[in-house]
This record gives sequence, C-alpha cells and structure tokens, in this order.
Amino acid sequence: MARRRIDPQTLALHGVLWGLAVCAIALLLAPTVIVVVVSFTSGYSLRFPPPGYSLQWYQALLDAWQLHFAAGNSLKVAAATTVLSVVLGVGGAMGISRSATWTARVLDSLFMSPLVLPALAFGLSALIYFSRLGLQVSMTTLVIGHTVVCVPYVVRTTVAALAQLPGALLESSESLGASRFYTFRHVTLPLIAPGVAAGAFIAFMSSFDNVPVSLFLRDANTDMLPIRMWADLEGKLDVTIAAVSSVLIGVTLVLIVVMERLTGISRRIR
Repeated sequence: MARRRIDPQTLALHGVLWGLAVCAIALLLAPTVIVVVVSFTSGYSLRFPPPGYSLQWYQALLDAWQLHFAAGNSLKVAAATTVLSVVLGVGGAMGISRSATWTARVLDSLFMSPLVLPALAFGLSALIYFSRLGLQVSMTTLVIGHTVVCVPYVVRTTVAALAQLPGALLESSESLGASRFYTFRHVTLPLIAPGVAAGAFIAFMSSFDNVPVSLFLRDANTDMLPIRMWADLEGKLDVTIAAVSSVLIGVTLVLIVVMERLTGISRRIR
C-alpha cells in the first residue's frame, strides 16, 4: 500500500495552528498555576517564585471570618439563583422548543439577551431600576439580578436536551390519556434531566463567581466572596486570597469532572 504523501504546506499550517494552540493554552493556564504556587509561599507577600513553601496561608484561611461570611452569602445567592433559573429556564425552554413561530424565536433571543449585554451595563441599569422602584439593595435584589444573567444557560442546555428527545414518546403518552403535567413529570423531565443539571451547574458557578452584578446590587450585609477578594487585593495584597483562589480552583475542577461524568456537560453546551 502506497503511503499517503503529506503536503509540506499543509504540514506547516498544522504546525503553526498547533503552536498557536499551545501558546494560547499556556497563556490561559499560566496565571492559574502561578496563583496555586504562590498560595503555598512561606513569605508574607504575593511574590513569584516564592522564597519557600508552607501551608500557613491555608491555616490563616480557617480564621478569615470576613471571607467565610462573604462565601456564605455567595453560596446562598447562588443556590437561590440556581433554583429560580432552573424553574424559569426549563419553562421557557419547553415553550421555545415546541414552537417554530416567530414569537418563539423572539422569546429565544430575549432569553439570550443577558449574555450579549455588557455585565457592567446590566448591573448599573438594574441598580437604577430598583432605585426607581424604591427597593434597597439586598439579598433579594442580588438573587433577581443573578437570575436574569443565569437563566440563559439553563435555557440553552435544556433546549439542546429537548431537541434530542423523540417526539413519538410525548405523542404516545398523550395518546394513552396522560395529562401534560404527567407527561412532563414522568417522561420529559427524566429524559432531559442531564441537560437541566448541566444548565443548573453552569448557572450556579456563574452566580457564585459573578462580579459586575454583585458590585452594584450588594451592600455591607450582603458582601460577596468575589467582591471581598477584590477589595482585599486592592487594599493589602493578602496572600490568603491566593489560598482562597486555589481552593476555588480545586473545587471547581472536581465539580466539572463530576458533572462531566454524570451529564456530559461539554456536549450540552455546544
């Protein structure tokens, strides 16, 4: 069998593309690796490479009550946001996926619009809107703002799951006399559960890590972890922030692996 001849130009193009890909990955991963390494420093400043290695900043993290308070608020807001995003997102996806009218396309664009609008612009406009309504910034305004920007993720993954759902199953259920709610509860929901779970995971992580919306819609009683970390970095460059970042990186990686194994999240967001 004759060997397939490789075009030198094609080989060179592949080499350039691979080189660019490696450089891009290195640029994306380098800051993360540096933060993780610095979190183990034995020094008292953010310096790379560190003069030595120690777990002192992880021990200090156990006593950082301000970070604990902010992390608790972030978890509460993210949990409430995820629940609301799943309820609204699944309902919206059900309506959009079952209709081919122009109204459904308009609604689809409306649901996706928060991803197009700059986050800072949305946060500022939300603050102005709540102020005009006479509402003070609180946990409630945070949850509402986060829900608006997180619903699109649930809608997109749920629509993708519904697109793979055989229509004959729903028709068979209805022909046997099942109500729409019964069909949704016992047929549709179990089949689209991986897509819903993928959207819920993305919504939770997006809410927990949100800075622009939280920056405008929080007060002293609703301090959020990303904002607290930012403030500490601006004020004193505390190495504890590197330890917090490393913990968040590790937890995020574990959750991504778990969600990928359970739901195939990478396939749900295409």
